[in-house]
Amino acid sequence: MNPSRPRRVAGRRIIVAITGATGAVYGVRLLGRLGSVPGVETHLVMSDAASLTLHQEVGLQRRDVESLAHVVHKNREIGATIASGSFQTDGMVIAPCSMKTLAAVAHGLADNLAARAADVVLKERRRLILMVRETPLNLAHLRNMTAVTEMGGIVFPPLPSFYHRPASIEEMVDHTLDRVLDLLGIENPQAARWPGMRGADSGA
Repeated sequence: MNPSRPRRVAGRRIIVAITGATGAVYGVRLLGRLGSVPGVETHLVMSDAASLTLHQEVGLQRRDVESLAHVVHKNREIGATIASGSFQTDGMVIAPCSMKTLAAVAHGLADNLAARAADVVLKERRRLILMVRETPLNLAHLRNMTAVTEMGGIVFPPLPSFYHRPASIEEMVDHTLDRVLDLLGIENPQAARWPGMRGADSGA
């Protein structure tokens, strides 16, 4: 338990895993967004590769990110609460999700806590969102994405949209995370919604 945050005994629990793909900002920002929602308890697990990416991409140390979560688990802690289906959660987001982690989930390897927690979320028919980051994609990547989708997971590459005319990287990241919060069923009144095409010929 992170001593800097109070324990939430009621409400929703969301697991956030950060793995070693590029796009660490998505996991960091997601923790911040979830932390501002009353009644949401966040459980964080990070891979060793994620720590390196965090430092490289956003200049943060592991402890900086851990301070954003209510509960922190070690990736080798296979006996953690989130490794059991009896521990009730409302979903899990892997942000970003490396191709290694995608493969582990697709094949049910459960060889670390992030993969095991994802396996639990799938077997309990809870919501699993994988923000996969790689390009271009080879056939193994595509097949693994298909396998996860067939198991009930949601493959969510963090591809930016531009109809809201983002003025910064932060706005692009937040717009993507707005959709993630929607998929988790979390109230998000600040989200930019598609207003319909304006000032264009509909072709009718």
